[in-house]
Amino acid sequence: MGRRRETGKVEPKMVKEAQDHANRPDNTAFTQQRLPAWQPMLSAGIVIPGFVLIGLAFIGIGVALFVTSKSIQELEIDYTGFDKDSACFQCSGQKPVTCLCQLNFTIKSLIKGPVFFYYGLSNYFQNYRRYTVSKDDDQLYGNLANFKSPSTTCSPYVYNGTNVPIVPCGSIANSKFNDTFKLYQKVNATMKLVPFDGKGIAWWTDYNIKYRNPSVTPLRNAFNGTTQPISWPSPAYELDTGNASNNGFINQDFLVWMRTAALPDFRKLYRRITEGDYAQGLPAGSYMLDIEYNYDVLSFGGRKKVVFSNVSWMGGKNDFLGIAYLVVGSMCIFMSIVMLIVYAKFKFPEED
Repeated sequence: MGRRRETGKVEPKMVKEAQDHANRPDNTAFTQQRLPAWQPMLSAGIVIPGFVLIGLAFIGIGVALFVTSKSIQELEIDYTGFDKDSACFQCSGQKPVTCLCQLNFTIKSLIKGPVFFYYGLSNYFQNYRRYTVSKDDDQLYGNLANFKSPSTTCSPYVYNGTNVPIVPCGSIANSKFNDTFKLYQKVNATMKLVPFDGKGIAWWTDYNIKYRNPSVTPLRNAFNGTTQPISWPSPAYELDTGNASNNGFINQDFLVWMRTAALPDFRKLYRRITEGDYAQGLPAGSYMLDIEYNYDVLSFGGRKKVVFSNVSWMGGKNDFLGIAYLVVGSMCIFMSIVMLIVYAKFKFPEED
């Protein structure tokens, strides 16, 4: 009996030692934290020149960004039709009948090419969480199983009133921007059409990786037994009647819209002006923009606009970025001067 009691006391201790040994890290410099370390000794002779160099670098970058941004030409025109004297006022209350309006404007000097034509929306919260997730990624990748049974994340735009599945489903697709534009230049009392280029306006990753059409020919057969989003006048396979390869989920305008904006005031690329007589840009003169006014924004207090702009090595016009660099650089210079005054006045010993 004594041996059994002694064995009962010894064995748990041996097991515990074995477990501790198994959990012990390897005896290396990394696992045992014996790697050499270096800690800088910050002094006034290091910190003050460092702040000056950082400040000068930021100011230099800020000046370059700000000057470049100011060199970008941009023409922005609101066409919401909110004001009674607006060219599109008669269209702002049209529901749901399509309305046409003409916007006349003048370009005072050449807008150098290539010129990018954007549409812009304000007070439109595409960053709302339930809005951004309201889509079916498997459906948009061409998975036919999700055509018949869309994901519940598309709610409330999963099925229509007769329980027919909506393709593409979700709030993002349902709210797709559908105003259309044609631009004309007035030349010798005639209207000359300015050609738009709509190829490659979407992100390469969206067009080639993220979105796919079903492998069904013709494409319309893949949508049998489904219906288009409630707000769409035509199904996805007829988004571009002039170009059969620009239909379905890889339609360029659809891809641009599906990439949601981070801020409530945003612009999205509609077309580029890079062809024919306008390859070098939009010359000075009088222009007319034909607008097919479909998209309602007044119901939520929004505004619509069109923007003509060129770009630079830093992208589009963005004064904020240059100003931010200038402010940070100026603060660094200011703080270095303050530290220099304090150091010169008090002369702290090096050992302190």
